[in-house]
Amino acid sequence: MVDEQMEIADKADARERKALSTDRLGTNSIFKLLLEFSIPAIIMMTFNALYNIVDSIFLGQAVGEMGIAVTTLAFPISVILMGLSALAGQGGNAYAAIQLGEDKLDEVERTLGNTVLLLIIISAIIAVAGIFFIDPLLALVGTTEELWGMAKTFIQILMVGFIFQCIGMGANNFLRTEGKPMLALGTSVFGTVMCIVFNYLLVILMGMGVAGSAIATLAGQGCGMVPVIWYLIRGKDAPFHLRLSRMKPDVRLWGTILSLGVASFIMQVANAIINVILNQTLTYYGAMDPIGASGALAAIGVAGRINGFAFMPAIGVLMGAQTLIGYNYGARKWKRVRQAYWLGVLFATIIITSFFVLIHVIPEQIVQLFGVEGDLEQFCIFALQVMTAMFPLVGFQMMSSNYFQSTGQPLKATLLTLTRQVLFLIPLLLLLPPFLPGFIDVTSLQAVCFTYPTADVLAILTTAAFIIPELLKLRRREQEEAQAEANG
Repeated sequence: MVDEQMEIADKADARERKALSTDRLGTNSIFKLLLEFSIPAIIMMTFNALYNIVDSIFLGQAVGEMGIAVTTLAFPISVILMGLSALAGQGGNAYAAIQLGEDKLDEVERTLGNTVLLLIIISAIIAVAGIFFIDPLLALVGTTEELWGMAKTFIQILMVGFIFQCIGMGANNFLRTEGKPMLALGTSVFGTVMCIVFNYLLVILMGMGVAGSAIATLAGQGCGMVPVIWYLIRGKDAPFHLRLSRMKPDVRLWGTILSLGVASFIMQVANAIINVILNQTLTYYGAMDPIGASGALAAIGVAGRINGFAFMPAIGVLMGAQTLIGYNYGARKWKRVRQAYWLGVLFATIIITSFFVLIHVIPEQIVQLFGVEGDLEQFCIFALQVMTAMFPLVGFQMMSSNYFQSTGQPLKATLLTLTRQVLFLIPLLLLLPPFLPGFIDVTSLQAVCFTYPTADVLAILTTAAFIIPELLKLRRREQEEAQAEANG
């Protein structure tokens, strides 16, 4: 009897905390809420992007061109690892946000517990793969003989210690749904700052090279993970907690979590596939060019890092909007869903366009941060500016895919993600380099860069065909509910 009374009291306290921290998602100004949730996420994703940028900068300064080339080879695998944390983390958070909107607190804790369990299982699988299957992975990403040893050391350390990134980044998603976007930001910033500190100590001062950079990355990720887990377990004002009793495996729930996270995962996998094909293409056409294979890998690697860095703040907007869209969709507040979507498109577009302007106004200053110079610098600037030509329109495509993920429509979200990263870009990577030089005055290596804006245009048109009917459906639902209320 006492236990039952304590459980009832605990649930009452949880609902009171929920009312204070999350019910406002369905009542307060969407504009203010999106600012509140997106700004911390934008800063967080910017700092997360610095993990790869930091590696490239420190290794570029300490090791030179070969250090940058190693990070370029490792990038597809790093992207896959990030995608695996998003597979469970963002999928679980998307489902939890919908459950909160439906006022199902017990189910939210089961979703959180099973999400963390999935993250632990994924980390263990990756660690085993990093020990026993590293050589095939190196061959797959296009590692040359001169870079083999350095790349193996760097990638193997990252895979064996993946648990810090997987749990830290995956569970961090729930802090926003807990109503703590600033805490989510703080843990991420802390991890990135420590990554920079450890890189300086291990790479610059101690001269540990690629091994030091990989260890520094893991150390920074571990520093970011600890406070996330601590709050989810012990946070006194948290509307829901991570409890061992809620981590009992539920295969059906796993399916729901993974289905909602699959769009984020496929986006990262597609990005990795693109980078594998890109590395192979650069190695082939770079060997025919005066800058050579290592030079091509380094130059496009720098352009790709800057390109990816520009997207990360926009992904922060998507993460902030996901909570608002999911909660209000679950609460059947259709007007607020539409408002959150369009404001998300606006914010993402402003951010990406700002980077577009910087890339085209001060490209020399940007690429020189990586120690690039001479002919390599000129090709790097050319690649960067061509690859980002359609940036001002990409925010719409990203937000639309995020909308379908946030509202529990994973198939549409996955398809829209695939259009830009796989269905269009891969064929273009295979077709444009050999054939484009016959039509315009570019080399095959330069032609690689034109695949990106071409794929962007095709993806934007496809996205419009999906999102317009969805927005019209939301409008009809809103009108029907307004009519029903008017009729009493």
